[in-house]
Amino acid sequence: MLKCWGIHTKKSVAALVATIMLAVSGGTAMAVEKDTSIKNVIILIPDGMANDATALARWYKGSSLTLDSMASGMVRTHSADAPIADSAPAGTAFATGHKSHTGYVGVLPDEATMPGQQPIAAGDAKKPVASILEASKLAGKSTGIIATSEIMHATPADFTAHYPDRKNYDALSMQQAYNGVDVVLGGGGKFLEAAGRKDGQDLVAQIKDQGYDFVTTPEGLKNSTSSKLWGSFSPEALAYNLDRDASKEPSLAEMTSKAIDVLSKNDKGFFLMVEGSKVDWAAHANDPTGIISDVLSFDDAVKVAVDYAKQNQNTVVVAVTDHGNGGLTIGSSDTTSNYDKTPLASFIDPLKKAKLTGEGLEAKLNADRSNIKEVLSTYFGITDLTDEEVKTIKDAKEGSMNYAVGPIISKRANIGWTTGGHTGGDVVLYTYAPNGDRPTGVIDNTDVNKYMTRVLGLDLDTVSKQLFVPAKAAFEAKGAKFSADTKVITVTKGSNKLELPVYKNVATLNGKNTTLNGVVVFNGVDYFVPQQAIDLIQ
Repeated sequence: MLKCWGIHTKKSVAALVATIMLAVSGGTAMAVEKDTSIKNVIILIPDGMANDATALARWYKGSSLTLDSMASGMVRTHSADAPIADSAPAGTAFATGHKSHTGYVGVLPDEATMPGQQPIAAGDAKKPVASILEASKLAGKSTGIIATSEIMHATPADFTAHYPDRKNYDALSMQQAYNGVDVVLGGGGKFLEAAGRKDGQDLVAQIKDQGYDFVTTPEGLKNSTSSKLWGSFSPEALAYNLDRDASKEPSLAEMTSKAIDVLSKNDKGFFLMVEGSKVDWAAHANDPTGIISDVLSFDDAVKVAVDYAKQNQNTVVVAVTDHGNGGLTIGSSDTTSNYDKTPLASFIDPLKKAKLTGEGLEAKLNADRSNIKEVLSTYFGITDLTDEEVKTIKDAKEGSMNYAVGPIISKRANIGWTTGGHTGGDVVLYTYAPNGDRPTGVIDNTDVNKYMTRVLGLDLDTVSKQLFVPAKAAFEAKGAKFSADTKVITVTKGSNKLELPVYKNVATLNGKNTTLNGVVVFNGVDYFVPQQAIDLIQ
């Protein structure tokens, strides 16, 4: 039996022979150890989901989760230079197989100081590296991303864009719009509109011009028959599932089902990333109601993916969080002396009384917040608010109500918290593979990427060399003149003039447009272009 960083494979000799490495030119990803029975990979990421969150959600639900039968190992979550990871480098590890630095999206770090990390090679700091989604696209597969956050938020951006600052929504969303992703579903609509962007560009119009069916309602999502689908269901993040208006926003499971329906029409297979983004947000706020809401919603989406995989027997499903958050514990300082005598009801009943999350509760308060006690009684079942708790709710900043009421309900449910930030412990890895080839033991977050790329037969190093060529050196080596600003690269040689808009996949040579197989990337220091763009200059 072949073993590779905790991954056990049951391939036959014939299957192994079929996986001999092939280097394929013309923009196609290199094939490696490929199990020809696997065509699709779905990775689902419940951002910031602590281990106790699944236990709490299970008790609340009253039955097992879909995730429970899939547990296969544990994952180390540290970044290149810190034991506790930010979502941007944590997602980058899943997407690219490389650890990175806080805030860095789809690029290498500038420091790698954690034990076991190799120093960053000269010139490689902040260099973009290919994601599994980009490699899947070059291999002819369909691709998709889903998130309950803004779609240009850290995790979905890790798979579809490259920039060393997760806050640069203009740069990230522009790349997403031009990176050839077949299905994009989530929030963040205002960051696609001209009024919500620093660059003033109307990305909605540009997305439609590329042939996407751009939908904004669950009905539009359901009725779409397009092979290119962009769903934008909220100006910013979507609501917690407990607060969700089903007429305005689809559930995570509904988005997952639709994406699979669209992507699975490709005979060459597909890659899909699904993020339950706001598990993390609830954990930051120490809001157990928000966590339960979106862990259960996430588990519903996992069931959709696994049901498809079981039916079709050609799909691997991976579910894994990028890091813990909040230090959630079932039990608090109040149960120190009676933890083994505290009944289940004392933990779950206060949570079951909540009809909304803290975020949803805010809309029920009147302008001067004079109805706090009535609202908390009606929607949280809390009738014993202290004067201090009333003041906390009254003083809460707009958009931060879950930070006020989360600790209030936590206290009544004996839920403990250690922090309002991320945590650095190992997290559970959940997998389903029809051939039994699953990761086991304790592996690294970068190994999750290696597992997915292996089963799909992809070589990301080769794809990185195809997509991210240092532009200035490459063009000047061909005797061309290179100039660039943050909007466009201009290359001239003799009578030829090549223009490459930054963050787009468009090349204009002497007025004639060519669609590139990747986007032009500026990482704040250097410019990188696909080899295809270099080849346009003779």
